[in-house]
Amino acid sequence: MPGSVTISHTDALVMLSHSDAERLSTMMREISNLMAAPGPDRLSDGQFGALCAGRPQERDELAQWALGLAEYLKAHL
Repeated sequence: MPGSVTISHTDALVMLSHSDAERLSTMMREISNLMAAPGPDRLSDGQFGALCAGRPQERDELAQWALGLAEYLKAHL
């Protein structure tokens, strides 16, 4: 139909080398640990905010997401 516009997101295949996927999995697991850890090793609120690009996020939810992504990547290597 003239004048109609459809804008949508498509799933695109993203490929990583095996070594990059392992490295990303390890990094995501460590980031998750640093978000969730109690004590002096925990990411500060400022550091956490920088990871979220200024958008409000729940620390526990984001830590679980990062851990889930790390485990998914590791399982599919």
